[in-house]
Amino acid sequence: MRRIVRSTLQTAANLVFFAIIGTAILAATYGMTHEVIERTVEAEKLKLISQIVPPASYDNDILKDERHIEADALLGTTTQTVAHVARRKGEPVAVVLESIAPDGYAGKIALILAIRANGELAGVRVVSHKETPGLGDYIEIAKNPWITSFDGKSRNIWGDKEWQVKKDGGQFEHMAGATITPRAIVKAVNRSLLYFAAHRDELFAENIAATHAGGKP
Repeated sequence: MRRIVRSTLQTAANLVFFAIIGTAILAATYGMTHEVIERTVEAEKLKLISQIVPPASYDNDILKDERHIEADALLGTTTQTVAHVARRKGEPVAVVLESIAPDGYAGKIALILAIRANGELAGVRVVSHKETPGLGDYIEIAKNPWITSFDGKSRNIWGDKEWQVKKDGGQFEHMAGATITPRAIVKAVNRSLLYFAAHRDELFAENIAATHAGGKP
């Protein structure tokens, strides 16, 4: 009986020992890699943002000048997202928002869009989607320039009627046989502009932390 107890205790001690060693290794690995991973994620995000907000147009650290945005129906979001503000000499240039088109042909379409201080779109990009290969590919900038049709557009001159695909009486082109995808994106971008109009002042409010962090890296 004593032999069994000793064996059980020894096994338990070994398990605890290896658990501690494993935890220490994981912690050390995280400590060595998390900064690298974080820098890589930031670099990729900045690369995407630079497609719709040219780096030469602002002089602040756009990644640090951020706003945490609560989930909002106009943005199509169900969780908190982050907005980034571009400034030049302290004046707002544009805000970068995340948006979701929930009604794509094959599900949600994740977007990132930049809206200038005057309400015009600086650009829109599709971050991810599950649309049918071939039919849905044309919403990707690498495969088709369609997404650039939003550049310079705003609600200053167009209302809801114009913010539709041409098949529905609006101003936006669509590929024959693939109306659902562009319809979803146009609707999502229009709603995002409505969100911007309702929250413009708070989006562009000065970010004290970003100000003290200095300019662009």
